[in-house]
Amino acid sequence: MNPLIAPVLDALERHRLEVVVVGNSAAALLGVPVTTRDVDFAFRNTPANLDKLRGVARDLGAALQQPFLPASEVYRILTHELQLDFLDRLSGIASFEGLRARAERVKVGNHTLLVARLEDIIASKRAADRDRDRGVLPLLDKALEVRRRLGQGPGERAG
Repeated sequence: MNPLIAPVLDALERHRLEVVVVGNSAAALLGVPVTTRDVDFAFRNTPANLDKLRGVARDLGAALQQPFLPASEVYRILTHELQLDFLDRLSGIASFEGLRARAERVKVGNHTLLVARLEDIIASKRAADRDRDRGVLPLLDKALEVRRRLGQGPGERAG
């Protein structure tokens, strides 16, 4: 396991913050050869979960920030090595509950992460319609085509 992400996963588990990995980070965990500067997580924005998120930030020696207020509801934790973004809504995704129900379980070290399905990643990027999302869509579409051809469904990763 990447030693940079280990303390993050430990803190999420310790505080019992339920998250789904989304965006290019999720695509990479599903085997798509993409890169990203941050790790994006979807979560349910409730007072209890915000307290948990503050606890995660404290455990990582960081502060919880909201850098884009009032334009968005992104909560950010910056460590010396990582940028972690926590999103309470995603373009093209109706609800956290639906995203979570469809998510794949991916083992990372001693942790099992909920990771958005490739179909949800694609839907979100199409709906967001940002330049950087449009740029990666052909690769994501091809990866989905290959997964389907190989008969890989949710939770069934090659390798």
